[in-house]
Amino acid sequence: MANKYDGLAKIIIQNVGGRDNIISLTHCITRLRFKLKDESKANTDILKATEGIVTVMKSGGQYQVVIGNHVPDVYAVVCEKAHITGNAPISEDTQGEKMGFGARLIDIISGIFQPALGVLCAAGIIKGFLALWAFIASSQGLDITTSGAYMTWYAVGDGFFYFLPILLGLTAARKFKGNEFVGMALGAALCYPGMVNITSTAEAIGSIFTGSSFEMAYHSTFFGIPIIMPQSGYPSSVVPVIAAVACAAWLEKRLKKVIPDVVKTFIVPVLVLVIMVPVTYIVVGPITSLLSSLVGVGFNLILNIPVVGGLLAGLVLGALWQVLVIFGLHWGLIPLIMMNIGTMGSDMIMSLAFPASFAQTMVVFAIALKTRDVKTRNVAIPAAISGIFGVTEPAIYGVTLPKKKPFIISCIAASIGGGIAGLMGVKIYLMGGLGVFGFPAFIDNKTNSVYSLIWASVATVAAMAVAFIVTYITYRDEDTSISRETKDITATKGTTGIPKTVISPMKGKVIDLGEVEDEAFSSGGLGQGVAIIPTEGKVYSPIDGEIVTFYPTGHAIGLVSTEGIEVLIHVGMDTVKMNGDGFLIKASQGAKVKKGDLLLEFDIAKIKAAGYSVTTPIAITNIENFTDVIPDASGNVNVGDKIITVI
Repeated sequence: MANKYDGLAKIIIQNVGGRDNIISLTHCITRLRFKLKDESKANTDILKATEGIVTVMKSGGQYQVVIGNHVPDVYAVVCEKAHITGNAPISEDTQGEKMGFGARLIDIISGIFQPALGVLCAAGIIKGFLALWAFIASSQGLDITTSGAYMTWYAVGDGFFYFLPILLGLTAARKFKGNEFVGMALGAALCYPGMVNITSTAEAIGSIFTGSSFEMAYHSTFFGIPIIMPQSGYPSSVVPVIAAVACAAWLEKRLKKVIPDVVKTFIVPVLVLVIMVPVTYIVVGPITSLLSSLVGVGFNLILNIPVVGGLLAGLVLGALWQVLVIFGLHWGLIPLIMMNIGTMGSDMIMSLAFPASFAQTMVVFAIALKTRDVKTRNVAIPAAISGIFGVTEPAIYGVTLPKKKPFIISCIAASIGGGIAGLMGVKIYLMGGLGVFGFPAFIDNKTNSVYSLIWASVATVAAMAVAFIVTYITYRDEDTSISRETKDITATKGTTGIPKTVISPMKGKVIDLGEVEDEAFSSGGLGQGVAIIPTEGKVYSPIDGEIVTFYPTGHAIGLVSTEGIEVLIHVGMDTVKMNGDGFLIKASQGAKVKKGDLLLEFDIAKIKAAGYSVTTPIAITNIENFTDVIPDASGNVNVGDKIITVI
């Protein structure tokens, strides 16, 4: 059965350079994230102009195609059509050596966290609402934390984060191309109750940082070598398991070269685990925990500068957060946020960035109310709804960034919200959900304090108010009459149904669409069909239906049939530059037409004399609605001859 994203998937695969150019593919909430062998083979302009694609970004060694909230569905079809297994690398080729250290680090972090992101948010939402429930109950003098319902849901909300090293062991092993079950085994060793419990009776070495909850301790030894751990152990930790799996993958590859094939299947995992578990507890864990704490303490020293520390940090991070999101650089802060929560029980970084998504949302909402442009409103409304739930890529790429000024307004408003949050010392106490689902994360579930929740709400409302008011006062629609002609035509929508044939709208010689000089047509990016080199300067309707777009210059016509097929007729290449000279329009936009009705007359000699090609593509633009679009003619054709069959 045909999938509605089949056409879009084919366009994406073709224009990232084909299956052979794809190393691997993952997705996050809104983006397909490709690693390509050669990014120069990708047709970025065509992808950006394709309906169903918001934009294209290159960041962190990844070629990112921004789709929107339905990206999981598109991802599944792309994997199916390209015959690839998503996260799994297609070849041993890698871009790691081509990337700088910063890009490589972001690529590693995003690649490890992305597969678990949806469930991580889900667990955070569950835990956050449980905290809200407990707070409301306690205000009524009730303790529901020992009830069966609370404990059942808390088991998954808290359990996901407690056993996070096991899950990250899996995704890290995939990223480093190691044995996935070895990665999970290392994570399980870090969460093993027997090892975690020794910290409760351990001999404390002492607090390393004044005012920090990070404290190293030991209880036992490994052949005389002290086993040193953070006072809270390694459950919920992030960096130690990632570093351990990276080392394990390196060791595994070298052991495979020397261990005989007959015993490699079980001997290699045995040796890797026997070596890496003690190395992780003795070396990797303490070192990474110490370094992570140094980073956290350094950031907190800035925040703790009297009066201005939190304010300055909030102003800067609030203003830059959406910029970091654009390039995917916000992933670099995720481990630090989770480490702060794991070691200190709270975090301020996410608090400072929290108002940003709401500022972006209100900018788009204001545009939706103010604009008179139907297309802008149709993009802005769903983008605003998405932004309420914390997914702002559709708003950024579809509305504010192309218009520039609204994006700047959103950053200023987010900076104000971040500054308020920083000044008041707002903290989150767990990794919560996105958007509105993130508010419960500001409740301190140990003390039931709602101080941070109150001030987070104040900061968010302030950012929203500034964003909406300034945008509504200053926004003006742009003149978009012809500048995006082709994409506008392909965006037209008609009724549903599948006609059997499309007839030739002109007399001439049929050629393959791939032979057209314009890459947007030849690549199939604007649809499938044929092209005709006309011998007579007349264009007739190829379908029964309606003219939905007729450019004043006469060079391009968009039609939709009564059965729902969308047809683009583009007379010549770059003929828009003739400004209508040589074109005589014979029908009007919105007119109902029958097959064979005269739509346009054009002067072939004048077009050629002006230096332009008269080759005319006839493309079916909504190919995703059909099983197949088959060119069905060759050689010379007359008006009315069948040229395309749609299945």
